[in-house]
Amino acid sequence: MYAFTIERPASAADAAKLAAAGARPLAGGQTLLASMKLRLADPGQLVDLGGIADLAGIKKEGDAIVIGAMTRHLAVANSAEVQAAIPALADLASHIGDRQVRAMGTLGGSVANNDPSACYPSAVLALGATVITTQREIAADDFFTGMFSTALEEGELITAIRFPIPKRAAYLKFKQAASRFALVGVFVAQFDSGVRVAVTGASTCVFRHADLEAALSKSFTPEAAAAVKIDASDLNADIHASAAYRANLVSVQTQRAVAKALG
Repeated sequence: MYAFTIERPASAADAAKLAAAGARPLAGGQTLLASMKLRLADPGQLVDLGGIADLAGIKKEGDAIVIGAMTRHLAVANSAEVQAAIPALADLASHIGDRQVRAMGTLGGSVANNDPSACYPSAVLALGATVITTQREIAADDFFTGMFSTALEEGELITAIRFPIPKRAAYLKFKQAASRFALVGVFVAQFDSGVRVAVTGASTCVFRHADLEAALSKSFTPEAAAAVKIDASDLNADIHASAAYRANLVSVQTQRAVAKALG
C-alpha cells in the first residue's frame, strides 16, 4: 500500500469540498481498500465518510423509501421498513458478498463504484430510483454510463437514494462462486405504469432489457419472459461463462424472478 493521508469531515458539504480538491471518497472501502493494498490505486488522500451521521439511515417518504448513502448492506437487509415496502431490496442486500462485506459495504459506495457485476445498480435501475447528491438529483436511467462509470462529477457525492415502492418486485442472482458477485442478476419491478427489468453481470454495465419489459408489461408471467429471445451479441464472455450462457441465464433468472414476485 502506498502512503496516504486521511481526512474525517463531519458534514457532507465539507466532504464534497475535500473531494473536489482531489481527495478520494472512502465509503465502505470494499473495493478501494483492496485496490490500495494491491497497489492498484494510489489516491494520496482519502476523505472518510463514515463519521457523517446524516449520510446513514432509512425512512419512508410517501410512496418511496429513502436510504442514506452510508447505510450498510446489513442495515438494508434487516430494515423492517424496507422488508415491508420493498422486500426484494432487503433480499438483495442480504445476499451481497459475505457477512464481513455486508457489515462494512454501503449502498452509496456500491452505486458510485458501479461494478458491472454489482447487485445494487440493478435495483436502482429497475425501481427507477433517484440518486440524490450534494449537487442535484439524478434519475437512474441517466446515472449509469459505463463500466465503473457514472454521471457523478468531480467532487459530487451521493447522499441518499430514493426508491419508489413497486406493486411487486424480485431479484434473482446466479453467483460467481469465488467472488459472490453476479454472473448474471436480474431485478424485476412491476408498477402501475408497467414493468422495469434491469440486468447486472451480463454486460459491461447494468442495463434495462426493453423486450422483457414490453412482454412482462403485457403479461406478468414467467411464460411471457420465456418467450423473449435474449440477444447474446453484446454480452460478456470470459473464463466463467460464454455470452450464450449468460443470455440463457438472463432468460431463466427473469422467469424465476417473476415467479418469485408473484409469490
